[in-house]
Amino acid sequence: MALHEQRIYLASASPRRRELLKQIGVHFEMIMLRTHPSRAAFDETPLPAENPRDYVLRIANIKAEMGHTALHMRRLPPYPLLAADTTVTIDGEIIGKPSDMAQAAETLRRLSGKRHEVHTAIALAYGGDVKTKVSSSIVEFAPLDEHTIKNYTITGEPHDKAGAYAIQGRAAAFISRLEGSYSGVMGLPLYETVQLLGQFGIDVL
Repeated sequence: MALHEQRIYLASASPRRRELLKQIGVHFEMIMLRTHPSRAAFDETPLPAENPRDYVLRIANIKAEMGHTALHMRRLPPYPLLAADTTVTIDGEIIGKPSDMAQAAETLRRLSGKRHEVHTAIALAYGGDVKTKVSSSIVEFAPLDEHTIKNYTITGEPHDKAGAYAIQGRAAAFISRLEGSYSGVMGLPLYETVQLLGQFGIDVL
């Protein structure tokens, strides 16, 4: 399927995802899925015993479907729409975004000196078709003392981040080993994204 216009919609407010798309030269327009900054448009709570990979795929699909519906309601040009979701897991448990500094500090204590997994799912919707991919990476943190955890949390960087850290920020100093996709941990796996875009006729490189 070849598209005449090499442009997509991004159903995400994440500045990291915008930065990554710009990095590979993708032309995009943002479409918001939230009606209010403090309230999600749908329930992102994991289902009982839901596998982390299944969870991120489900949420990315919901975002893509919502974005596709929004395009029709707003009578916008029908470009492909990209949605994504990222989650961090440790010992098989899904770790959400911290609600405050105290929760961010507790999450960092759990990650300290251990390995955890980061799963990012992407969904690309166009013309009634939705294609998906998942990137899974293993990240190992060095041991963090209380002084380091406190200083990091007060920077505000853990806010609104899966796992309470940003690999592209100051938390890069905590990571002793990474197996997988740096951009996937950041929030948008570029290899998988380019593959999906190619399936819809969008040539990036």
